[in-house]
Amino acid sequence: MPLREEFRIQGDFLFKYRSYLPILIILAGLTVYVRSLPNFDPSKTMILELICLFICLLGLMIRFVTIGYSADNTSGRNTNEGQIADYINTTGPYSIVRHPLYVGNYFMWLGIACFTRNFWFIVAFTLLYWLYYERIMYAEEEFLRDKYGKRYSDWASAVPAFIPALGQWQKPNLRFSWVKVIRQEKAGILNLFLVILIFKLIEVYFFHGNGVVPWLYAFLASLLWYVVIKIWQKSGGLSKDR
Repeated sequence: MPLREEFRIQGDFLFKYRSYLPILIILAGLTVYVRSLPNFDPSKTMILELICLFICLLGLMIRFVTIGYSADNTSGRNTNEGQIADYINTTGPYSIVRHPLYVGNYFMWLGIACFTRNFWFIVAFTLLYWLYYERIMYAEEEFLRDKYGKRYSDWASAVPAFIPALGQWQKPNLRFSWVKVIRQEKAGILNLFLVILIFKLIEVYFFHGNGVVPWLYAFLASLLWYVVIKIWQKSGGLSKDR
């Protein structure tokens, strides 16, 4: 089978099961974390954890901006059954990078990987992420090339795939929608603080560490936020962009 077809098949397969990658990262990260805990300096723990959180939030903010300025049935709306693209986003985040959502995902999970404070694990995570999502990006781009032809190729030729060209920023041609962000990203905030809390609980269990209370509060706040949004949606709210 030609590599072009093989890469696309692999990308479609990996896209369908992309939800399992974070689980593998978490399990591997927890293993490294437990083995590294005895070498941690307690006096620097909170500072380093806040740096990790900042990296995670940077990724989350990239996702917020991307989704907030996206058209319907494009960014973040693909399903396990296949790709969806009723519109090509070419302004805002998409004017500087072709896959801004995956850039956001990378920083979110890079922050989690940094919790291990293990340089080689961070490097291994980066390589795994690159190999995994390279195939997914290839499959998505082949889908868009087939659907939009030269229109897509011209845009893709001028915009890098993953490393943003910040100097190319173009003002978004769509109005920012907080409703869309809240509707689509409610689980992302909850999952982020859940994973961090798991790391801290592991530390307490194995090494009687401290500092878990602030992360517990953060998780409970994100859980409350998630429940409120779900109830709001079920009551008919958040049905239209504002």
